[in-house]
Amino acid sequence: MDLSNITTLNIYSIALLIILYYHSVKNDEKKTLQYKLYMVMIQITIVLLVFDILSRYDGNPDSFNLIFNHIGNFMVFLLGPLLPSAWLMYVSINIFQDETKTKKLIKPLFIVNIFNILMVILTLKFGWYYYIDENNFYHRGPCFLIPGLILIILIVISFIMLIRNREQISRKHFFSLMLFAVLPFICIILQIFFYGLSLVMNVVTISMIIVFLNIQNHNIYIDYLTGINNRKKLDGYLKKKINTCTEKKTFSAIMTDLNNFKLINDKYGHDEGDKALQDFVKLLKNSLRANDFIARYGGDEFCVVLDTCNIDVLEEIIRRINVSVEIYNSSGNQPYKVGFSMGYAIYDFHSHMKAEEFQKLIDVRLYENKQVHRNQ
Repeated sequence: MDLSNITTLNIYSIALLIILYYHSVKNDEKKTLQYKLYMVMIQITIVLLVFDILSRYDGNPDSFNLIFNHIGNFMVFLLGPLLPSAWLMYVSINIFQDETKTKKLIKPLFIVNIFNILMVILTLKFGWYYYIDENNFYHRGPCFLIPGLILIILIVISFIMLIRNREQISRKHFFSLMLFAVLPFICIILQIFFYGLSLVMNVVTISMIIVFLNIQNHNIYIDYLTGINNRKKLDGYLKKKINTCTEKKTFSAIMTDLNNFKLINDKYGHDEGDKALQDFVKLLKNSLRANDFIARYGGDEFCVVLDTCNIDVLEEIIRRINVSVEIYNSSGNQPYKVGFSMGYAIYDFHSHMKAEEFQKLIDVRLYENKQVHRNQ
């Protein structure tokens, strides 16, 4: 691909990324690690696209081409592993919703990038990755496979992480995250075998759009604090379940909230209260099946929708939730014990209840259970 074509393609890609960046700036999750990583990926991609243009200025050594070519190739190789490094962390935060766990990746990724930086600097003297001849033409060096392998290894690790933990994220989210890396991965392989072909960063731009659409959906339907579905998503999901259920195949739901949650906030602070909510969500998730739906109804109330109309299955899930909370309380890792109340019901197809009516039913049963706990 000649210089004019690649310049035009890269400029279009940069323009798209600037638009994504502008819309993402209006995001209300600016403090989250997920938001920061996404913005960093956009910034790195824009910078790499600019240097990719400069790296195509082959020939005419008596002009600025020589300077552009040297600077462009040096920076492309220098910054190359930064994007898959940020992507690996982005995958981690999306899977585990745990910033502390994700930040543990910084040290090994820092080592990888330092190794690459040293190799690129030494390449200027020894031509390991690449060299530019006296006529200002780029050539692959004897170790040109190493930077490509670094990128491939980081992407493969993200693949493995996604596949091993696919049950912790929604199917739509899983495929969006997988697709982000698949397209650049294919381009990297093609670039290794076909000299001169380099569309990796342009394909990354497409991937960034896919993730952007996924993030927009996340902003609309996901609860910021707990990372699960919000009330808006719950209302739509219940209506869909009611509209699609039949006499032989219906569903059930559980409404639950924490007992004396205000005391945790008052005595230990709101940060500890937030942690209690997050821990309770993890306990619920660990007690549920992969296809079960969980949402934050509001405050310390949560709603679970299950694809079962079997009372035995429903009660087994309730038993697992109780056991999980008991184990959590007995661990002694927190200065308080989590107590909760619960109301549940199987949707009766013949009742023709609307979503709001069914919600009210399980909410009444939750209130009745809460009164029992208060009396005790």
